[in-house]
Amino acid sequence: MLTRQTLHDAHDRIRPYIHRTPCLTNQTIDQMVGASIVFKCENFQKIGAFKARGGMNAALQLTDQEKINGIATHSSGNHGQAVAFAARQLGMPAYVVMPRTAPQVKKDAVRGYGAHVIECEPTLAAREATVADVIARTGATLIHPYDDDHVIAGQGTATIELIEDNPTGKPFDVILAPVGGGGLISGTALATQLLSPSTRVIGAEPEGAADAILSLKSGQVEKAPYIQTIADGLMATLSERTLGYIRQYVHEIKLASDDEIRAAQRLVWERMKIIIEPSCAVPLAVVLKYKNEFTDQTIGIILTGGNVDLGKYFS
Repeated sequence: MLTRQTLHDAHDRIRPYIHRTPCLTNQTIDQMVGASIVFKCENFQKIGAFKARGGMNAALQLTDQEKINGIATHSSGNHGQAVAFAARQLGMPAYVVMPRTAPQVKKDAVRGYGAHVIECEPTLAAREATVADVIARTGATLIHPYDDDHVIAGQGTATIELIEDNPTGKPFDVILAPVGGGGLISGTALATQLLSPSTRVIGAEPEGAADAILSLKSGQVEKAPYIQTIADGLMATLSERTLGYIRQYVHEIKLASDDEIRAAQRLVWERMKIIIEPSCAVPLAVVLKYKNEFTDQTIGIILTGGNVDLGKYFS
């Protein structure tokens, strides 16, 4: 398991390559919830998402020979950009397997960082088989989107900054992050346990990809009953590794519907004047849905990314 020193080492390692993103508040949203909310704005991060942290931390720990052969991954978008960005920063090749249904803006961004994009069918089996073929052909090293302690440690650095930069002057009662494959919530929960052990951690998951809530209840990795959600970045299934962190450090997982996610996304756009993607809006959707449970609390929310396909809005 990761330690406090592991997290701080990861933070020191990636510091020259990432932004220390701002922690913002919004009075209108606070009044709607009846609580004090601090938003850790990873939509302002390099590549537009928190995943720059984990991808960079993993890439920086490769050997010289591994760097020659490059890195590979599979991703619906943001982790692919993180791997492509890290490869460009370190001068090595990158190969990113992406489902053909991934947002075009994310495919274009991965190519823009100089990575090779290999498209596949939109299933986990197809992603894993395709990236295995790429690795066999190229000798590249896999940087998994979430089933990797280097990646998890990198993601946890966002929570280090959230706790250190908290502008309220009050300790957090609860910190929320979205749950997809579990890399972010694992790093978030571990960092919170190590730095602010009295703070509860809640995972936020879309109803249309609700595997983590079932896995937490059963104690084993479960599949979602169905996959259909606007939150395209949260469709992955937990790994045994991430479920282990969740069972140990996450207090609860709550669900939000697509309509609730859209409403939260729109609220942030309108009231905070910042762009966030649907996956990013799930924690706020949960807080708004269950606001009676959060009254008078100090809440931290990881705003995970802002990579929206603007082609849907502007033609």
